[in-house]
Amino acid sequence: MPAGDDQRRRGAPPAEPRAANEVHTTVAKRLGRLDQRYTRNRRALVDVLRVAAGPLTIADILGRDEDLALSSAYRNLAVLAEVGVVHRVSTGDDHTRYELAEMLTGHHHHHLVCDSCGSVSDFTLTEDLEEVLQKALDGVAASAAFRTDHHRLDLVGTCDACR
Repeated sequence: MPAGDDQRRRGAPPAEPRAANEVHTTVAKRLGRLDQRYTRNRRALVDVLRVAAGPLTIADILGRDEDLALSSAYRNLAVLAEVGVVHRVSTGDDHTRYELAEMLTGHHHHHLVCDSCGSVSDFTLTEDLEEVLQKALDGVAASAAFRTDHHRLDLVGTCDACR
């Protein structure tokens, strides 16, 4: 694992967000590995997710770029997830949300997911707490002879608005 990934995994302060051209270059390379093209629609999806403050539903994404079609958005998000540049966040409202993978954003974070309304909020742990969490997760993985690449933590409950 590259040193920068290990620092983010261990809870170091988030790196500066990557520039748009760097994100697009990385996405194009990832798609090329599966003989997929980086089409205008895929680029538009990445642009919408790149500037979003948190995970977005398909409706949110389509509302931010009126040129995107529903059917192609689903298909293209599936391809982008397959190559590891988009992450799906499942919620209690049966509406999957999407965000760029951390390797593109340089920001390791976790989610608070409301089981009632499906809202998703990002949160970041302190470096010390992230390190304790990672050690605990490494122990669990080791006991199962499992090698982890990274972790994602979703806390599921009820948001203040739904209580």
